[in-house]
Amino acid sequence: MSYKKPNLKTKYYHDFVSNIKDQSGKFFAITGTTTGTGYYAALAIGKKGGTVLLLNRESERSEKSFSILKSKNPDASYINIECDLLSFQSVNEASEKIKTICKNRLDVLCNNAGIMAIKDIASNDGYDVQMQTNHLSHFLLTKNLYSLLNETAEKIGEARIVNHSSTARKIMKRLDGKYLEKKSGSLGGNGSMMIPFPGGRWKRYAQTKLANAAFTACLHERLRKSKSKVKALVAHPGLATTELQSTTVKDGGMNKWFTEQFMKGGQTSEDGSMGIIECMTKVDIECGSFYGPGSRMTSAKGKPIKFELEDFYDNDKTKKLLWEKSCNAIGEDFNI
Repeated sequence: MSYKKPNLKTKYYHDFVSNIKDQSGKFFAITGTTTGTGYYAALAIGKKGGTVLLLNRESERSEKSFSILKSKNPDASYINIECDLLSFQSVNEASEKIKTICKNRLDVLCNNAGIMAIKDIASNDGYDVQMQTNHLSHFLLTKNLYSLLNETAEKIGEARIVNHSSTARKIMKRLDGKYLEKKSGSLGGNGSMMIPFPGGRWKRYAQTKLANAAFTACLHERLRKSKSKVKALVAHPGLATTELQSTTVKDGGMNKWFTEQFMKGGQTSEDGSMGIIECMTKVDIECGSFYGPGSRMTSAKGKPIKFELEDFYDNDKTKKLLWEKSCNAIGEDFNI
């Protein structure tokens, strides 16, 4: 079942990128760069002189996107690193490669990659495929690279961890620990209704996007207490036309006709990428900031604006649950 993307026009991306400061000498690691927001973020950073480590599952698509990025930015430095977020082992191996390549400098880790409204199945590590892809493997990747980020921050004054959430974080405003446990197959089934009464697919997706925001709140609190110069930031893309919708429609998570109509109210991948690009490049950005077209559930499109972390995940109970369950999942403590 193929889904036809709406013919939307990019409004802001090109002018937005033209105003970004030069990024020469900086190292950026970005997950999920084969298409969508990650691809356009990598394109922008490369244009501005940054070295971009492209973290993707090995596939024809990742090779193709790598070639396209190189052809569009012949002078840019792009480095392909295999990183399958459905495997903790692959994340660990990718982390070691990054440390070898970057040596004493990593300016930005952008945890961008994600999947949406997929069937209730388990990863090879036993976790819900959405939660492992969207949060748990990024939690592990961040833990593995934190020392390098902190070392960079001590030398040059800052480094950044950028997470990618969604307006879907507001579908379920209470983080439930079971979604962070090895309980795939018993996490709500495969109901595909999005609103007002979300089916199992959308509940699981909403929990991952809530986890992305809560992870940022956790990092912000811990980084501040430790007086680290690393900054934790989070963005959302609004309603951006990426491959997420195509994959979800094929998997049965969204109705084809509804998706085609619904996405007409969105924005392009280019414009949707501006939130994470802002978090990666904005001068004098504040730790704990959230950037996106707006803070409301209906904030579907527009230039990224700053708003504060929200109380429904930036609270002691949620942060304690998120951190403990995530550490249990990866089998390691993450100490800052």
